[in-house]
Amino acid sequence: MCLALLLPLGSTGCQYKKPFSADPGPAIAYRLPPRELRKTSLPPYIIEPPDVLTIDAVSLVPVSPYLLRPLDVVQVSATGLPEELPLPGDGRFQVGMDGTLVLGGGYDMVTQGDARVYSPLHVAGMPLPAVRDAVQKRLEQIARKPDVWMTLAQIAPQQGVAGEHLVAPDGTINLGAYGQVRVVGLTLSEAKAAVESQLSTRFERPEVAIDVYGYNSKVYYVVTQGAGLGDQIVPFPVTGNETALDAISQVQGLTGSSSTRMWIARPGKNSCGGDQILPVDWLSITQRGDTTTNYQLLPGDRMFIAEDKLVAFDTGIAKLISPVERVLGVTLLGTQTAKQIRFFNNPNARSGGF
Repeated sequence: MCLALLLPLGSTGCQYKKPFSADPGPAIAYRLPPRELRKTSLPPYIIEPPDVLTIDAVSLVPVSPYLLRPLDVVQVSATGLPEELPLPGDGRFQVGMDGTLVLGGGYDMVTQGDARVYSPLHVAGMPLPAVRDAVQKRLEQIARKPDVWMTLAQIAPQQGVAGEHLVAPDGTINLGAYGQVRVVGLTLSEAKAAVESQLSTRFERPEVAIDVYGYNSKVYYVVTQGAGLGDQIVPFPVTGNETALDAISQVQGLTGSSSTRMWIARPGKNSCGGDQILPVDWLSITQRGDTTTNYQLLPGDRMFIAEDKLVAFDTGIAKLISPVERVLGVTLLGTQTAKQIRFFNNPNARSGGF
């Protein structure tokens, strides 16, 4: 049996043979398929649903002129103010949710008629130079000749850019207020360029870093034939390092209905137009540590574990006989029940007489 399994590995060209399943198609004789001690690197990762991407904002500088928004922070420095009325704190002021800038120290009070009323500056939607002029005008109500300098210290949190992003079924990721970007079918570098292009309308030369947080779209399958009781299929994510032995360990080994006959079915046709089949010698890779057939798994591979023929035959017989046993059991039960009801009140029947 081992000779039959290893024969395709030492030849060249195509060989048509019947693998372990009923008729999965012809197999190619692989010369150097990747295996345990000679693995290959996977090609650049292609993004597909439902992958999860992480985006880090490296540089997001707003396009000039920038209009202040709520939760932005400005740094204000001023000279010429009375010593008893300096600007409070370290000069950092945050624009409130209502779009106002509270200076404190009495600078938020204005005279209306004979009364002083509280009226902080409304700065949301204004460019920084206009805000600086408004602050200086407000300070001039108390100071004689104040000089004001203002810089943008921090912009509001960049909604929807940084963080984890699920690739939606339509192949896009949602950047919140900055729209959606289609990333399906792209590599990480291409997705990075697409996101930066989307953000370029709002930021000067934006720069982001993109990585894959959840490798959800690239999987291999372990198919366990159920010996007449239904097959089991379990998907596992591909990390680029799995072999046939790793795949079987993921399903806790072979079951009582499984045999040691197994192979890897790889999607696509071989050079002869047949299915790609890689037979796996279970005894060799486990008992002798032979890595010849411990192939590396690639995205889309099916690790197929065939059923035990004796168990399948026993299951088939059980399925065939079970309906007959059920009918005979019901018939026997009905006969006994009718007999007991008929002779229940007959003393001669209970004593064995007629």
